[in-house]
Amino acid sequence: MRTEDLIRTLASEAKPVQRLAHPGWRVAYWLSISLAYVAMVVLIMGTRSDLAAKSGEARFVIEVAAAFLTGVMAAAAAFCAGSPGRPLWERFAPLPPLALWLGSLGEGCWQDWLRAGPDGLTIQPDFMCFPSILMVSLVPGALILMMIRRGAPTTPVLTTALATLAASALGAAGLRLFHASDASLMILVWQFGTVAILTAFGALFGRKLLHWPERPVVGSEADALATRM
Repeated sequence: MRTEDLIRTLASEAKPVQRLAHPGWRVAYWLSISLAYVAMVVLIMGTRSDLAAKSGEARFVIEVAAAFLTGVMAAAAAFCAGSPGRPLWERFAPLPPLALWLGSLGEGCWQDWLRAGPDGLTIQPDFMCFPSILMVSLVPGALILMMIRRGAPTTPVLTTALATLAASALGAAGLRLFHASDASLMILVWQFGTVAILTAFGALFGRKLLHWPERPVVGSEADALATRM
């Protein structure tokens, strides 16, 4: 199709579209609904009995806050990635809180080793983590995927990975409020590992979830193309 034909077609068939809100407002909208859902799940499951005492421990607060900030910054990065023309550095926004989260877990593993030796790094099955994080992140994940589909992400794999990271990290933060598991290695393997698996799963289906619809060529356009072949 010639450029003139394309311009003529767009001018005759283009429909007005609603401009996307700023990524900051989209994050605020997503976060308000997601936090309400996470709070509801935590209340239904029942907060852990030692939550008041754990809230006074720096490591617990840092880990929960880092997981929460990872979710928020990943959501912001996903919305920015769906807005063409924005700076590329915005997509790396979740890396600092993610590094803080991972670093706090690593430091916890080291302290457990110093305290109890090899016994402090034992791994036991914790089959509650994966379904619980999945349950807590279900609504935030569905909501952010619907929202980023309204944008125009040029990197669908990265965008869905960021969106899934946002929802699963928020789910992991919520899990710490009702699931009493504080061994750093257990959290690293079962909770952080679940977030990593869900993020990879989201990236795997990025091109299927976010794709540019192809406009069919029909009628006179098809005839015009046929005469040029």
